[in-house]
Amino acid sequence: MADQKTDQQMHNINHTNLQEFVERILIANNTPPPHAAIVSKCLVSADLRGVDTHGSNRIPSYMERIRQGALNPSAEPTVTQATPAVAQIDAHNGFGFVAAHEGMKRAIEMAQIYGIGMVSIKHSNHFGMSAWLVQQALEGGMMSLVFTNSSPALPVWGGKEKLMGVSPIACGAPGGAGRPFILDMAPSVAARGKIYKALRRGEKIPTDWALDRDGARTDDPAEALQGVMLPMGGPKGSALSIMMDVFSGVLSGSAFAGHVTNPYDPSKPADVGHFLVAIKPDLFMTIEEFKGRMDYLYKRVVESERMAGVDQIYFPGEIEIITEEKRRKEGIPFAAAEVEALRKEADLVNVEHLKL
Repeated sequence: MADQKTDQQMHNINHTNLQEFVERILIANNTPPPHAAIVSKCLVSADLRGVDTHGSNRIPSYMERIRQGALNPSAEPTVTQATPAVAQIDAHNGFGFVAAHEGMKRAIEMAQIYGIGMVSIKHSNHFGMSAWLVQQALEGGMMSLVFTNSSPALPVWGGKEKLMGVSPIACGAPGGAGRPFILDMAPSVAARGKIYKALRRGEKIPTDWALDRDGARTDDPAEALQGVMLPMGGPKGSALSIMMDVFSGVLSGSAFAGHVTNPYDPSKPADVGHFLVAIKPDLFMTIEEFKGRMDYLYKRVVESERMAGVDQIYFPGEIEIITEEKRRKEGIPFAAAEVEALRKEADLVNVEHLKL
């Protein structure tokens, strides 16, 4: 659903200026430059794709976690090889972006040799938009599965307490002449980050997104954050959130069953778990044949007969690719309050303000 309009002044920010600014903020908060480059690139990638909820607006909450000692910005992930095609990474409470980037790199390297590579990551933190990991796999010529667990936000089906996370499931496959396949979705009606975004911008939310603390539907994002998110498809969304916890939390040795810390809570480590798989697409046919079949699938999807009122059908991930193309040219929209929050972070560490 399109975001509701805000009365705040909007600024279109050049993506290069934004990435350089975010990188400076991170370095000034004791993040090693190589790690800062990874984190800033991933955050701005989300901004470019229109996933503003997982982009640079996360910087204030991440920096507060560093200031409170809940996240170690200089932690170096360590790798343990379980089998030739399976590895585990201990993030040591560092940035989830850094551990996951290393994890997908290792998964790709193993898949190039063995056809598949699997990496489990423990003691990590929020890694933003899952699609950037799918894109990393695509750039390595791989199909991928990307799972993570997250802090409690959803009730299990039939319950009323926050227990499961709004944990995204993502996967991808390279295309040929058409678009690649990139799926990145939460098991809730809407991502929780959209609630925080609405709160920042002074907007209302649709009443089918969340319940308040009393179990009533609400259009107030502040009330929604005191209540629970609603799972998509009822028990189906609930089951998907449990699946994310099994593969990301139980399997990895990280927190699970409602014990992951909210990324906006700077009181203690998050202990997030991730699960990444890279798959070589030419295992059963030539890469040319695979891409040809993907192109055929793409055409069948986007050229299928449209229902009444629909002007165009998109392949999963295609709208975000189009948004990125537009934002690279026109800039990334930020509300005045969001720009001010980033300026405050700059002032705290004597970094030059973001160029508007």
